[in-house]
Amino acid sequence: MSQIIEHFAEISDRYHALFVDLWGCMHNGINAFPEAVAAMQAYRAKGGIVVLVTNSPKPRAGVAAQLGQFGVPDDAYDTIATSGDSARSAMFTGAVGEKVFFMGEWARDEGFFEPLEVIENPITISRVPLDQAEGIVCCGPFDTMADPDVNRPDFLYAKQKGLKLLCANPDIVVDRGERREWCAGALARLYTEMGGESLYFGKPHPPIYDLARRRLAAMGENIESADILAIGDGLHTDIIGAAGEDIDSLFISGGLAAGETKTDYHPDPEALMAYLEREMVTSTYTIGRLR
Repeated sequence: MSQIIEHFAEISDRYHALFVDLWGCMHNGINAFPEAVAAMQAYRAKGGIVVLVTNSPKPRAGVAAQLGQFGVPDDAYDTIATSGDSARSAMFTGAVGEKVFFMGEWARDEGFFEPLEVIENPITISRVPLDQAEGIVCCGPFDTMADPDVNRPDFLYAKQKGLKLLCANPDIVVDRGERREWCAGALARLYTEMGGESLYFGKPHPPIYDLARRRLAAMGENIESADILAIGDGLHTDIIGAAGEDIDSLFISGGLAAGETKTDYHPDPEALMAYLEREMVTSTYTIGRLR
């Protein structure tokens, strides 16, 4: 059974570094959570390292700019690893070809196609209509409120052509304030269920954790898994991903699963246990909100 705690400070001294999710943990897609910010600032003040590990399709610089807009200050974290950067590396090395059909909101996701200096001899990527594409790059739905099934006709055509779908954000849904929206992971899941091949680079898959460790190495830190704690509100992304990396985890029950766990300030223990048993996932610790 996951150990319920009231404040992160109860366990913070056990870990030298954190892999912290953003949406639902540090902010709600509109505003920062002040208690979460304060907890990370206090942890860093005592020498801890905070790596923000997010399934955002944005490059690291784009996420940093967005955090500033939401009110998450620079002193609440040390560095950022994004699913977008991990997926971009694969795209520029040819994972889905040179001519790609793009899915997402171009005004929001244009940065995904910015060149990566760390890639030697990157291929040239061009966006083309689906009938000319060698692969699909999915940063999200065209309409985040529309049922993913609206993409079935395009996906059937793509599957028949043998196109691979590069998923820049494995999250299925996210809560923007009080509104729940579909993410790229919902489209990739549908494409896979239809028999297509989807390529994943964010949580819970290994590439983003490799990137997070490389971010630590760039800071001169070589930290063992036993000294890292993953924090997040997604059982099937943050918590399963941490387990796959042999990393302890802190489940934020007041995020995506607030209703299922009856979390207001604290989760209801019986509801939490029932939810974890139903999902067949458990975490090392659980807290209502990061604080």
